[in-house]
Amino acid sequence: MNRLYGSGEYTYRLVDNWAKLPDGWRFGDVAAVGVDSADDVYVFHRGAHPVIVFDRDGNFRRAWGDELFKRPHGLHIGPDGDVYLTDDGAHTVRKCTPDGKLLMTLGTPGKAAPFMSGEPFNRCTHTALSPRGDIYVSDGYGNGRIHKYSPDGKLLFSWGESGSDPGQFNLPHNISCDEDGWVYVADRENHRIQVFDGEGRFETQWHELHRPCGMYMPAGKCPVCYVGETGPYWGFNRGAPNLGPRVSILSNKGELLARITSNPAAGIGSGQFLSPHGLAVDSRGDVYVGEVGYTAWPSLFPEVPVPDEGLRCLQKFARVNA
Repeated sequence: MNRLYGSGEYTYRLVDNWAKLPDGWRFGDVAAVGVDSADDVYVFHRGAHPVIVFDRDGNFRRAWGDELFKRPHGLHIGPDGDVYLTDDGAHTVRKCTPDGKLLMTLGTPGKAAPFMSGEPFNRCTHTALSPRGDIYVSDGYGNGRIHKYSPDGKLLFSWGESGSDPGQFNLPHNISCDEDGWVYVADRENHRIQVFDGEGRFETQWHELHRPCGMYMPAGKCPVCYVGETGPYWGFNRGAPNLGPRVSILSNKGELLARITSNPAAGIGSGQFLSPHGLAVDSRGDVYVGEVGYTAWPSLFPEVPVPDEGLRCLQKFARVNA
């Protein structure tokens, strides 16, 4: 009998070897995952053919993006099917059609804004759309800032700065927006998610998280929030229980509903995680988890070589009681 993960209404079984890559292909770090209205799954990874598209059964459909991206980081699919891809290595957001035609670029490719200047972008991390189509960008590793753009790419305003007070950020790593226009920011190194109105005014914050990294909120009223917590990397708490890596499922008020966890610690066993970095959920409630395992490995297992067969960087958990 297959092991079950999560609990209650959010119970899942692992779908082993879900993605069927063409012969000779291999995933690099899977930085982000997205699901479109047809339940096609877009995988944004750090390797050859950086955008790979599968159907919900894991059958390969197409791939694109070669020579367009330097270091994949975030992926968001708009309601019209266009794909927003955040590249923290090139300091850009690219808007593309579902088959890879470039429609718009935010930022100057290869040119970073000065460190902590507040100007876009210095290693931007993720993108979300407001109900009206405005574009929010979390920025990022070299800034403590959120930028809001019009649908046609005009910078409207920005908010935030480095710090730990409400409205400040210590690595805004992911961002989502709900149907009512609230903006949710995974403030990773402050171990929290902050909630703002559409004009950047602080509303509340959610704690009881450890390094929230990935985040996904389905469309609709009062959505739940799926959070990938990357867990501890450092020697003093590496392997400590109850800190992750894991996927937490929260209500839209931040209440814990369930967890998919690899306790007692990070690992490469069935259903375990190394570093959940990108999340998406399809129309049936199945959860797709992208991991940056190759990036995490030297911190998690500093004396151990990467296994010859490589690392699993994408998992699917099928909901069993939807």
